Amino acid sequence: MSVTVDDELWSAVGDPTRRRMLDLMLTDGFGTATSLSDRLPVTRQAVAKHLGVLHRVGLVHATPSGRERRYEVDEEQLARATAQLASVGASWDARLHRIKRIAEAIQRDREKSPQAQPENTTSERGTENA
Repeated sequence: MSVTVDDELWSAVGDPTRRRMLDLMLTDGFGTATSLSDRLPVTRQAVAKHLGVLHRVGLVHATPSGRERRYEVDEEQLARATAQLASVGASWDARLHRIKRIAEAIQRDREKSPQAQPENTTSERGTENA
């Protein structure tokens, strides 16, 4: 199964702070810039910017809640991201398996036909003259 990889999505998920924010929202069911900044080592303004990135790629949806916006993870988009990751992982697993088979074949060929032994470069004639 081949899945098209969304570079913007993976760029957004590539940031450790945004991944932590997603974890918190999945655990709690939602988050606001204030509630998330209380649990992260970044300012509320930084959290708001990170939430904007997650919103732009569709990983979270925002709804007004009083003076703030309440963000929830879009589970369908998260599932799409997970499928992309699984597809990329499977592709790399297949590549690494092919490389391993090639390396094993090379090793078997070397074991079957030993390399020519280098000739002794020490001249026996030199010992005769002694």
